[in-house]
Amino acid sequence: MRGFERTDFHCLLYVTPGRYLHVVDFDMLDCARGSIVVLQPGQVHRFGDLTGWEGWLLIFRSELLPPQPRIGKAVDQIKMLQQLQSLPTHMALSHATQQAITETFQRMANDARRPATPSLNQLLRCQVEELVIRLHIDDPTSLTNNADQPALVQRFQRYRAAIEQHFTKRHDVNHYARHLGCSAKSLTRAALMVTDRNAKAVLTDRIMLEAKRLLAHSVLPVADIGDRLGFSEATNFVKFFRREAGLTPSAFRAQLRGLRGGAERS
Repeated sequence: MRGFERTDFHCLLYVTPGRYLHVVDFDMLDCARGSIVVLQPGQVHRFGDLTGWEGWLLIFRSELLPPQPRIGKAVDQIKMLQQLQSLPTHMALSHATQQAITETFQRMANDARRPATPSLNQLLRCQVEELVIRLHIDDPTSLTNNADQPALVQRFQRYRAAIEQHFTKRHDVNHYARHLGCSAKSLTRAALMVTDRNAKAVLTDRIMLEAKRLLAHSVLPVADIGDRLGFSEATNFVKFFRREAGLTPSAFRAQLRGLRGGAERS
């Protein structure tokens, strides 16, 4: 009930009995038994009513997981952190996965009560990796067969990675096309194939998401937020935000504060 928070760590919130509502990046997630919310660093979220349900909460930093496979090709080049980052924000787990996930959380809770040792740290790290692998396997989108046009899928992944690096400075799709060595039309074909959104819309969505996150979580003036996002003038940022959201940044922020105030009074 503290309002919006922005995490700098990974968080797995797993609901066992009961029902729970959690807000992540301004989407309301209705979590029933067997739901898991996967929070990534940088996302904005808000806790709901913590009564009437039970579950587990696991928090860890990215450094816990190896960015590259430890054993190499013997495990099909598993990249743990990438698997975690690709998970949907909200998953409804299969019955078999629910049983396995619950058992792992219970084991971790019991093991964590032991005196801290390097061996125990290694065990807990392996258990977190087990959780990530199970969630990755249970994610239907991870089974999508993109064998027909793998080049376009890879191109979109590179485009999305480039956006993450440069969206606060570069708002032009042509810049990303030149950076990736392709045409803007090729980026749009890749974006449409993966997301049903064209390349410009994917870029705009990312800028808007960051704008909303900063408006919700920070106390920065609107002009400073626009400057952080690469707008030369505050008026340009306000026009951009109003065009995409249907209201000004200040009105959006006031709306969120009103929702928070209502939650605190209820």
